[in-house]
Amino acid sequence: MKIWHHSFTVLQNLPAYAEAMAAHLARAAAPGTEVTMHGMHPETYLTEYPGNDISFHYLQTLHSQQFVLGAIAAEEQGFDAFALMTLPEPSLMEIRSLVDIPVVGYGESAMLAASMLGQKIGVLLFIHGMAGTVERNVDRMGLSSRFVGAQPVSFTFNDVLAAYAGDPAEVVARFQADARALIARGADVIIPGEAPLCLLLSKAGIAEVDGVPVLDAVTATVKAAEMMVGMRRITGAKPSRRGYFQAQPPRARVKEILRFYGIDRAAGA
Repeated sequence: MKIWHHSFTVLQNLPAYAEAMAAHLARAAAPGTEVTMHGMHPETYLTEYPGNDISFHYLQTLHSQQFVLGAIAAEEQGFDAFALMTLPEPSLMEIRSLVDIPVVGYGESAMLAASMLGQKIGVLLFIHGMAGTVERNVDRMGLSSRFVGAQPVSFTFNDVLAAYAGDPAEVVARFQADARALIARGADVIIPGEAPLCLLLSKAGIAEVDGVPVLDAVTATVKAAEMMVGMRRITGAKPSRRGYFQAQPPRARVKEILRFYGIDRAAGA
């Protein structure tokens, strides 16, 4: 089984994180599953922090066209599934309308897994303005009644990156304090936001806070991809093509339009 992983970061610019992700994916994947990492085009952002752009919905939507390119490439190169490894999952539904291979999202996979571990789910975020995106996505999944809410952590993306190279104890302690505040609001399962924090907590052995599970969303995404590929192989299950949002446009026309807007130049990152 071959899974195309696609990050919202420029992976080659974050070697410590990329190394940690590669090791984590290798642990998460079942024997015989190969997860190939991909990131954004090196010229995508002005800094190493995607949040400077993706905290704005329109810029997030523009950048997400690189996921579209990745999913098309994944299918055409013979991958079995595409994993959109970012919490906001921009263009997830659009991508599912374009390709026939299973497409799984980080946020959706985490929420569905969390719903089997507890009754009330909370999310911690780096990007303060992204709470609305998470709430909208949860509503799309039909899980609003199970959702306590999303709130920001008390540290930054750069604090997490620094912890990969140094001692993570301070970031972990601050996460635990933030988690307790979310637990006080009623959360009995916590999704630790984006993948960099998820990986750091996993490396530090943090799987719960005061008896409340801290979900490893990266592993949940890999396992969702493996499950959907297994379903496809055993039962032949494919995406629905009924209705406006799921109808599949001609691949040739999609590529023509991507070229017309110049989006195709971002392929191959």
